[in-house]
Amino acid sequence: MTGSVPTRRHAIADDLRSQIMTGRIQPGERLPSEAGLADRYKVSTATLRNALAVLQREGLVEKIHGKGNFVRRPLRKILYVGGWGTLDPWTAAEPALSVTVRTATVRAHGLLTTLLKVPTGSPLAEFSCVSLEGESPHGLARIYVPRDLAPAGVLDDASSCREAVTRFAVTGPQPTAVRETVCARPPTPDEASSLRIGSAGAVLAITRIATDSAGRVVEAALLAFPGDRVDAVFTTHHVIDERQTQG
Repeated sequence: MTGSVPTRRHAIADDLRSQIMTGRIQPGERLPSEAGLADRYKVSTATLRNALAVLQREGLVEKIHGKGNFVRRPLRKILYVGGWGTLDPWTAAEPALSVTVRTATVRAHGLLTTLLKVPTGSPLAEFSCVSLEGESPHGLARIYVPRDLAPAGVLDDASSCREAVTRFAVTGPQPTAVRETVCARPPTPDEASSLRIGSAGAVLAITRIATDSAGRVVEAALLAFPGDRVDAVFTTHHVIDERQTQG
């Protein structure tokens, strides 16, 4: 009996996968309730959830809190353009894509004090952004600006920074330099919840630091994208070694 649970879990996943791939269950369609599916397959709810977890990790099914499990629609990729940090306007402006933005004043702590080079407790303007296609998230951004550098009304819905924020772009005046650190890693619990991905998936994480001509950090941004929903493009420029030219 010990081996029956994994066998049943994969058998159920195989059956549901087949129905999805053959179109018997359509993209965007809500699956029957977990209790209903457990009854149909004659298994416990725990076994049924394990089967659904297999399909969630494969990106075929997504669970929306309070609504149920849905067959995931094929998602278009968006393009993140490095250097000045922005979602490509051609893909980000698709009618089906939208960005929700929440603003707040927070206090610097932990990693933020290091990234922004400010004392613990310093006030920051925070923008929390999620890009969505319908109800499916494409990307997550948390953008922080020292409060004394934030333009007046920056936290208002009508702020001039709003358009930049909805493109995940640098919010203030054009900085002198932007440094972006990119890595692929497992999502944090908060990222997995916000992006509706399993903890076994991978996110493309970008830490962006913008500085002015005096070297002061004017913005820090923490970006995370599911690995299958974004292409990131970075343009490099040939750097001439001044010591060689002077020789």
